[in-house]
Amino acid sequence: MLTLDKIYQASYALKTVIRRTDLISAPNINPESHIFLKPENLQVTGSFKVRGACFKIAQLTEEEKSHGVVACSAGNHAQGVALAATAHGIKSLICLPDNAPISKVEATKSYGADVCLVEGVYDDAYNKALQLKDEKGYTFIHPFDDEDVIAGQGTIGLELLEQLPKVEAVIIPIGGWTDLGVAYAIKNLNPNIRVYGVQAKGAPSMLNSIEHGKIERLEGVRTIADGIAVKEPGIHTFDLCQQYVDEIVSVTDDEISTAIPALIEQHKLIAEGAGAVAVAAAMFNKVPIKGKKVICLISGGNIDVNILSRVIGRGLQKSGRSCSMTIELVDKPGQLQHVSEIIASTGANVVSVYHERVSHTADINGCYLRLEMETRNQQQINEIRQLLTVSGYKIVEG
Repeated sequence: MLTLDKIYQASYALKTVIRRTDLISAPNINPESHIFLKPENLQVTGSFKVRGACFKIAQLTEEEKSHGVVACSAGNHAQGVALAATAHGIKSLICLPDNAPISKVEATKSYGADVCLVEGVYDDAYNKALQLKDEKGYTFIHPFDDEDVIAGQGTIGLELLEQLPKVEAVIIPIGGWTDLGVAYAIKNLNPNIRVYGVQAKGAPSMLNSIEHGKIERLEGVRTIADGIAVKEPGIHTFDLCQQYVDEIVSVTDDEISTAIPALIEQHKLIAEGAGAVAVAAAMFNKVPIKGKKVICLISGGNIDVNILSRVIGRGLQKSGRSCSMTIELVDKPGQLQHVSEIIASTGANVVSVYHERVSHTADINGCYLRLEMETRNQQQINEIRQLLTVSGYKIVEG
């Protein structure tokens, strides 16, 4: 059984293996609350997952080690298992979904593991790992439904209470995952602290299961938060969630994409999608934290650079930092100049212009002007729209 003693044992065992990440004050994430960040994206391997993987592998018997280990992962558990196995001189094979970020695949290899890419999502990689376990006799290292792994992740809970004893709420990401070890530690040491779990709207497996009182399997998942894109919760984690998580909420990909640039700009922290869901929940008031001291767990930062670029673009649009606008014009001299003057008067910056004269839907003497702009916020975008409308221009999109 999972116990506080086991979590304390894990904390002691991991002292020379993992980093004790600091708490960072984040006053602008939600100005109505006192937000602190626990940046496990700065952890060894870039994710909190290394805690559970290292503790689990340290508990293996010599016989279990001799068979080598196999694991499945969306990417972060993979790196933790690879690092720990190599440190113990154990052969490791990791099954990853073939849509895992390239950065996670290459990092897993760099830590000494062999990688098996499996078509599909995490659950398909999980089934492949079980197949290889049976065929080859490997020791299976479960990414979340294992008490030693959960205990390893629970060491974060001990650190949080030491770093901010007066914390009133903690927000954690939930997939099928061992973040629930954090909830277990916190609630057993101080049951008055509220623990909120966050899932991606495109992968609400735990949210649905808790609402219906039984483990349910999703037909599919679709989210940029690949680290928590799980079709079905584990048995242990479902039970822990029922007992130790006060409420589960979901955030959209747009909200996650807004949180990621905010962390970069305000705190110079790079979070992956799953790592940013707790921050997104705080930013968009998905949980009742007004006036409270709150810790958001940033669980990982292993995001592919190409994905990061697209996420930042989406986030800038969501937060009003960029804007696309299509304007219907009369095709005559001076129109583009006048539109540009209106936009310039507000302080916005035009970064691209596309002028389309021929269109089946426009008047014969009409045209469309498509603009991409850098803006300060939604208020500035609304000001631009109002000035253009007052000047007689028709905005057809944006």
